[in-house]
Amino acid sequence: MSAAARVAVIVPTWNGRDDLPGCLESLRRQSVPVEIIVVENGSTDGSVEMLRDSYPDVTLLVQPVNLGFAGGVNVGLRYALHRGHAFAALLNNDAVAEPTWVERLVEEMARDESVGMVASKFVTIDGSRLDSTGECYSIWGLPFPRGRDEPRLDAYDTLPELFGASGGSTLYRADMLRDIGLFDEDFFAYFEDVDLSWRARLRGWRVRLAPAAVASHRIGATSGRIPGFTTYQTMKNLFWVVAKNVPRRYLATVVPRLALAYTLTFWRAVLRGNGVVAVKGVAVAVAKMPKKLGERRAIQRARRIDDETLRSMLTWDLPPGSTNLRRLRALFRRS
Repeated sequence: MSAAARVAVIVPTWNGRDDLPGCLESLRRQSVPVEIIVVENGSTDGSVEMLRDSYPDVTLLVQPVNLGFAGGVNVGLRYALHRGHAFAALLNNDAVAEPTWVERLVEEMARDESVGMVASKFVTIDGSRLDSTGECYSIWGLPFPRGRDEPRLDAYDTLPELFGASGGSTLYRADMLRDIGLFDEDFFAYFEDVDLSWRARLRGWRVRLAPAAVASHRIGATSGRIPGFTTYQTMKNLFWVVAKNVPRRYLATVVPRLALAYTLTFWRAVLRGNGVVAVKGVAVAVAKMPKKLGERRAIQRARRIDDETLRSMLTWDLPPGSTNLRRLRALFRRS
């Protein structure tokens, strides 16, 4: 079996019946053989019946409850690793992949065995703008998708090296996953892919973009159905990324900045009527912080890169979309 034929594509879904056909049909049309794995995350919209009736060629892993993105994806990844796949790709259920998507991802991965993740070019569903060409990590403790809302779809084609990759449209090397572990299921959703990217980078794995691997995405199609979901997950998960992964040398730089951004995010949620879910997110973040600090010790002991190497991987500025923080910083600089 060729390397390309040993690819699993994992699609996690929760009440995504309307989006799934477009996603799965695009995977059926891939130019190389793939095993399509759908992790059915406790849906109640008839997704399971539709999948069994219309997609008998798809491996269906039905979960009795919603395990979140991280937990659902891990079910698929464990299955793919058990099956002996050399690579596993993740694709959002509201995304559609071009026919050569998997082939181009594998080609980029095959260039260097130190590459553990390959991000694809994620564009908006109408193809007019970029959604992501990978993940960046700011010294403000804020991850952000590189290139979001950029109208030039080729803007980052010549910048293949990345800090991290989005869980919505990325190829992972099985050997890397065996080395660093799978997604942290405490995250449930949001920033679990950033946490995984941190762990991979600290272990010396590289991340690259395959600009010719293109998929289109309907942003927020799943999370937008749950009021307060984004607020809760953001308040819960942001500090965990720092607590687990940021080396001691950079904590004095990152933590105060993130504390400011976190506070502004909290009060913005309160003003928008999401104060209760924001408080719940903070409470869970605090309650599980001792566990995350314990995980930190293991992660930092296992590092294979030094602080100076890591420095060049970080973004030493605010994320492009942080308008309010930029205004606040400008006020401090003038005072």
